[in-house]
Amino acid sequence: MTGAHDAGAGAEPDDQRERRIPRQRNDAPNSGTPTQDGSYTRRIPRRHTPRGWLVSTGLPRDPSATRNLTGFVGTAVVTVLVTRAWLAAAGYPQVGGGGLHIAHVLWGGLGMALAVLLLLSYMGPAVRPAAALVGGVGFGLFIDEIGKFVTTDHDYFYQPTAALIYGVVVAIVLLGEVMHGRRAHHPAEFLAAATDRAVAGLAGGFSANARADAQELVSRGRGAQGSAQVQALVDAVPASSGKVVDLIAAISSRIERLLRRSAAQPRVATSVGWLLIVCSGAAVVVGAWSLINGWRGGTVPAWMSGATMAAGAICLLISLRGRKLAAVTPHRAITALRGVKILRRAALLNLLVTQILVFRILEWPAVVGAVLNLASFAILEARVTRAEAQGLRVPPPEPFWSRVRRFVAGGVVFASARKGQ
Repeated sequence: MTGAHDAGAGAEPDDQRERRIPRQRNDAPNSGTPTQDGSYTRRIPRRHTPRGWLVSTGLPRDPSATRNLTGFVGTAVVTVLVTRAWLAAAGYPQVGGGGLHIAHVLWGGLGMALAVLLLLSYMGPAVRPAAALVGGVGFGLFIDEIGKFVTTDHDYFYQPTAALIYGVVVAIVLLGEVMHGRRAHHPAEFLAAATDRAVAGLAGGFSANARADAQELVSRGRGAQGSAQVQALVDAVPASSGKVVDLIAAISSRIERLLRRSAAQPRVATSVGWLLIVCSGAAVVVGAWSLINGWRGGTVPAWMSGATMAAGAICLLISLRGRKLAAVTPHRAITALRGVKILRRAALLNLLVTQILVFRILEWPAVVGAVLNLASFAILEARVTRAEAQGLRVPPPEPFWSRVRRFVAGGVVFASARKGQ
């Protein structure tokens, strides 16, 4: 039936299509549309994910964008760390001579330009992971020299450089979350992605995995206008024994399998809880050490040291509460899941707030804490996903004002009882 509607010249858009259901008992007599047997049916609009204005203007989102953006950011971070380590080991050599110095920011600009050149030159999904890797290397080389461009003396060793780079990375991640994580994909976006896969397949053919990927996208786009035509296009793509290596997808699948195995361990939440407690406590210690050092003439402002202590203390309290709930017996699975979600909030707060302050104080050694918090967040996210796939749901918390009214009512009852005595 869907294919007939899609293939018809006058088919109405799926967002406006309606389905018929039997007339209910409370409906008015003879309401709705009469059928051949004399009964009546009602027309109920079909519900779909809202079509965003970007989709309406011809800018559908790529379902694989999150994976490619993660590859871009991860490559940039690794490039910064490798560059810093190599320069320190080599004694910070200068490329050039005769008064010239070819800074690696120029190579970074060349890498980003090459990534744009790839995206503008080739069609299909195969080029995007390659552009993400090349662009990530270029962006890492570029952002590594940010200290030279925010200081008047072009100081590569500017102390807040590590915090600035980490802040930029966090901003990119948050922007990607706003673009791809806040709103579900419209079925038309899945069809556009399947068509994009078919474009590459028409030139080089489909491997078994590529065809399965395209078929899955078509199935997730069922109901959108044109789904039958896209299905026919995917079916028409010839088979091929060749396979394009997607390094980002390969690494992502390995990490996902590792996270799923870790999330399946019964005591992983408790272990991660202890890890977050240690990381949050370490942030408190770092803030206190920086505050004491500041009184002795240190360069970190006192307010930043105090903010580090406060953020670490808040994360410590949240982690203690979450670990206590996550460590309950298996027959209280919902309470344990609530504890896991609390621990996930602590890890996220550490990543978004505390670590920026710690990077300002410790600079590059703070990478260890960032990696531990990131691993904790990923494992907890996999744990929540696994629990929800098994049907577990944490009831929504009681509204704040409802709790206030209940507290006030309890106080009134208590006061009345005391007065009666």
